[in-house]
Amino acid sequence: MYTSFFGLNEKPFTITPDPRYLFMSERHGEGLAHLVYGVTESGGFIQLTGEVGTGKTTLVRTLLGQIPAEVDIALILNPQLTAVEFLMTICEELGIALPKQRYSAKALVDSLNQHLLRAHAQGRRTILLIDEAQNLSEGVLEQLRLLTNLETAKQKLLQIILIAQPELREKLAQQSLRQLAQRVTGRYHLEPLSAEESARYIDHRLRVAGALTEIFDAAAKREVFRLSGGVPRIINVICDRALLGAYARESRTVNRRLVRKAASEVSGQTVRPGLLKWLVPVLGVAGLALAGAVLWNTLGEREAQPLRVSPAAGPDSATGEVRPRETPSGDPQGPDINALFVDYDNTVGYAALLRQWGIEFDVADGSACSQAEQAGLRCYFQRGSWNALRQLDRPVVITLTADGLNYEMAVVGLDEQNAVIATMGEPVSVPIDALTEFWFGQYLLLWRPANGVDEAIGPGMRSENVRWLRQSLAALDSEYQPADSNADLYDAELEQQVMAFQRQHRLEADGLAGQKTQIIINSLLALDDRPRLSSVN
Repeated sequence: MYTSFFGLNEKPFTITPDPRYLFMSERHGEGLAHLVYGVTESGGFIQLTGEVGTGKTTLVRTLLGQIPAEVDIALILNPQLTAVEFLMTICEELGIALPKQRYSAKALVDSLNQHLLRAHAQGRRTILLIDEAQNLSEGVLEQLRLLTNLETAKQKLLQIILIAQPELREKLAQQSLRQLAQRVTGRYHLEPLSAEESARYIDHRLRVAGALTEIFDAAAKREVFRLSGGVPRIINVICDRALLGAYARESRTVNRRLVRKAASEVSGQTVRPGLLKWLVPVLGVAGLALAGAVLWNTLGEREAQPLRVSPAAGPDSATGEVRPRETPSGDPQGPDINALFVDYDNTVGYAALLRQWGIEFDVADGSACSQAEQAGLRCYFQRGSWNALRQLDRPVVITLTADGLNYEMAVVGLDEQNAVIATMGEPVSVPIDALTEFWFGQYLLLWRPANGVDEAIGPGMRSENVRWLRQSLAALDSEYQPADSNADLYDAELEQQVMAFQRQHRLEADGLAGQKTQIIINSLLALDDRPRLSSVN
């Protein structure tokens, strides 16, 4: 509605995840480092707390994109379970076959212990990460404490990370849970943004959305911070409403008065100076009800260290495939990656991604995703690791962050050591280990859904996509012989097969064949005309 009025390409303050809007404050950088420490160390609990909307879940997603290949992780997003249900969920997350006595806590713990011992013998580490941990019952917390007793003579077999609201600290302070509290070896409380960071956050999101001029004046930014307390989710809600208000008044600038009116409309109460104490909780609940974590992270004040990259060949004139060249002997290290960031235009990355699918990107014809959809493709935004990209085996646009700015660059080739990145000139081959410094796991890929219908396929559905799913899984698993391969009803038999497939490929085993499940099926069967990352060698 107001985007064209302000010269924006899209709404800058939505609460839906979008990797292009990555922002990291100093506090969130410290929080992420805290989580990374928890992954690399063994034994005890790591605890990260923060108020609603401060970005805890976002940090978790960022962490998941940086998990080393030798680490297995069990992620629990809904901890409101009984102790037995909790153990069953851990087993399912780790792909452990449930014992015959699946409702026996002892049998489940025994199966888990055997799995952890095997993983340890293979040089693998296992992490249990629990989001919204303040909702854990005392019975489950006690079971958690007992799980830390699973160990060898030298080290614990299971590292546990708790992500929670501040209520968890109060719960662990209880006398009945003192034994567990004593095993918490690391604690970090995530604070909201400062006034300066809040202003930078607003400017950053507007800039990513295409703003060429300052829209929020200095007084308006200060007022947003005062009313939001620096909570990103609340900042987004207020700023979005303020832009709408400015548009309605045909004002090109958002001032303090418009910010106050926007906050009043969102909270349902009149906002006056000095009402911060009640406004933050009110808007916090409102933001939570609107659903969705805000995609924002840390910008940090760190200096980007020079990264050496090797030149790669451009696309083959006949096939269009990118074939990397060996690094010239005179320059074994290649050019400095920071040179790639100079005057870089993010449209280059999206244009390169579309070109991999035979589509020429027209800047004047809408977003890259809208143009991809016109060609029957779909955009898939996600966070992940380099291993996840190898599994998907498709060119992607990744978000690199350097000196507080985001750069959307297309990865058109990937092996164990290097990523081939399309640039404004020739593609370059970049060492993955060094590139990881600039990448927090955000990526965008294109895919072509079965039958041209982009929908999650789940129990009870009846459609051609259900038939496609059943036949595809049968083609991938010779032991799966459906009673009727042409059946278009998603029944219990198919649900069990989908869950088995998801566990095999380390996906959330929920029985719902969403985008990622379908993408991996397509990749394994080579059912679409996708370009491949692995084809660049």
